[in-house]
Amino acid sequence: MVAVTNRKAESLFALSSQRVQSEKFWRWGDDNMLPYALSLMSRRSTTHRRIINDKADYIAGKGFSFDEQETLLRSMVERANGEGDSLRRVLYRLAFDKALMGNAFLEVVTDEEHSFLSLHHQDASRCRLARDSEHVLLHHDWSTFRAEEAHTLPLYPRFEKQSDGSLRSIIHYKEYEPMFSHYGVPKYIAGMGVSAIAYKTDCWNISRLDNSFQLSGIMMLDAEMASEAEAERLVQTAEKRFAGTPGQVMFVVGSGEEGNSSRFIPLESNNEGDWSTLHDQATSDIVIAHSWFRSLSGLDYSAGFSAERILHEYEVALNTVILAEQEELLAPIRRLMQEVAGIDCSSLEIVNRPPTRSKPIYMKVWEARKADGLEYDAEDERQQAFLSEITKYNVTKIN
Repeated sequence: MVAVTNRKAESLFALSSQRVQSEKFWRWGDDNMLPYALSLMSRRSTTHRRIINDKADYIAGKGFSFDEQETLLRSMVERANGEGDSLRRVLYRLAFDKALMGNAFLEVVTDEEHSFLSLHHQDASRCRLARDSEHVLLHHDWSTFRAEEAHTLPLYPRFEKQSDGSLRSIIHYKEYEPMFSHYGVPKYIAGMGVSAIAYKTDCWNISRLDNSFQLSGIMMLDAEMASEAEAERLVQTAEKRFAGTPGQVMFVVGSGEEGNSSRFIPLESNNEGDWSTLHDQATSDIVIAHSWFRSLSGLDYSAGFSAERILHEYEVALNTVILAEQEELLAPIRRLMQEVAGIDCSSLEIVNRPPTRSKPIYMKVWEARKADGLEYDAEDERQQAFLSEITKYNVTKIN
């Protein structure tokens, strides 16, 4: 959520020399390292990561539609900052951070004359809220925090002058959660446990593959040993050559007094079905925790590609998740363009397109609207375009 006030435009750029004491910030998690833990978990759970990637991609859309006559708006869409990032790329990174960590940060740069506007995504894991709740501290590595290396930016709508003469501010987006005032909480918070389960069941399958699916068991070695140390060396050599992953085979050395009785005792296990069921249940729970849909996460493709189901679930996702997230991310950006750069962005809209087509690209717009039961005008010039032309237009906007 972004707090927006009705202050006059002039008050947005009040200069301030105040700097927050670097040690006075609100911890993000008990040890201040929750963003690092969330990022690590997303790299280890395949389904969890896929959903985050897809949600960010859908929310960022396929580009922007806008009035082509607005040259300043076009320039902003194509190049949102001096690093060459398009507005869609900035929006995608904000959506990714918000889906992953429940928080996202957008840095805003201008000057006293408002001669330019630059929008930069800031990695949410680098940001912490100051104790005064009016500033954000940025540091490259909070595990080795040093106050002199931190940088301070005011929270929007306040701007402060920097050493390079620019005016800067930062917008904090966050997911609402009761009892959490300073940082947002990711939507999948209730699914963190099942994400760990899915990761561990994957590790179990990798362990079995590393051992070539050999049986676990106990290997009894009957041999005469001069000392305990010699017996230990024998066991270590056998484990290194034959045991595979540690714990797959246990070696026991006997005394060898009554002939050679070396043997292998297999430990059979019939819990493979339980592990598979556990993994499937964890995967389903992850999707539910994310408020997402199985067909949009690539989970049901093996059972057959159902374009109808994908389109249906995309339509539900569009109206329950995607549009709301897009509006939350884009609303303050529109306001910044208007108030800082004087850009008329009333025509700026995100282009949304389903992952699969339900209609042939040679249909005209009015024919497609008629097929969907919407109002149409066969004589309207705008509705005379073919769907293939609209698709080409959208792709152009991405690039």
